[in-house]
Amino acid sequence: MEVYNYYINHLKELEAESIFILREVAAQFERPVLLFSGGKDSIVVTHLAKKAFFPAKIPFPLLHVDTGHNFPETIEFRDKLVKEIGANLIVGLVQDSIDQGKVKEEKGINASRNGLQTVTLLDALEEGKYDCALGGARRDEEKARAKERFFSHRDEFGQWDPKNQRPELWNLFNGKKHVGEHFRVFPISNWTEMDIWQYIWMEKIEIPSIYFSHKRNCFIRDGVIYYASDVMQRKEDEKVEEMVVRFRTIGDMTCTGAVFSDADTLPKIIEEVSASRVTERGTRADDKRSETAMEDRKKAGYF
Repeated sequence: MEVYNYYINHLKELEAESIFILREVAAQFERPVLLFSGGKDSIVVTHLAKKAFFPAKIPFPLLHVDTGHNFPETIEFRDKLVKEIGANLIVGLVQDSIDQGKVKEEKGINASRNGLQTVTLLDALEEGKYDCALGGARRDEEKARAKERFFSHRDEFGQWDPKNQRPELWNLFNGKKHVGEHFRVFPISNWTEMDIWQYIWMEKIEIPSIYFSHKRNCFIRDGVIYYASDVMQRKEDEKVEEMVVRFRTIGDMTCTGAVFSDADTLPKIIEEVSASRVTERGTRADDKRSETAMEDRKKAGYF
């Protein structure tokens, strides 16, 4: 019972901190927007925003950068959730950026649209004149994200300088900026993957079925289990088989891998995560392109 109460109190403290940050955003910025991917972290941030401003609706729109190669379950869940909470959804299409000649689509077996999202995101922020983009990134995910503050400044080109961040002593957040600049704000920075799953279980938050163990046609490349979708090019020796898997993280299908798992309930997922020695982004091929792949993308304006 003591252990159970400890976790409840721990999660309530994290919740209170995140709600405080969400309210600070509403107070300091004129046109904030919530980046929504349909993944568990953005779902939790959306849930926290609902609680922060209840009984009113969430006072800012949701923005999804759609690569065109998203998992079907993610898009279905996104549309269902937006309808339920009465939120305003804005969708930025990577395909539009390609058609307009702003980005060039990669070619070859390992081609992905994941890196192309940056231009689409920056265009959407500029078009909407948003001065703050809320996101669900956590410091425990990846070493580059561990450098982020709650309020992360971006210059007029949407770029991030990890050496030029403001101190955040005693939870005092400085959102002052010049014209053309904006902030990325991460309300769940201090949360861990385990915290996210415990909170989803405690709050009975609905999540996409893709997070639970299920049968799926997959193939293995370089140790990563990929969904054999129409957008994935395969080598001749890459055999498609029905596998029992689940996804710990959700992104573009071309760079997001699954894990073998029989965790078909939240308690089983929590047990599995507690025993895992591989980070959730260990199945993300986009992080393995170079030693500093994530940081390079973030400096260019990536989420």
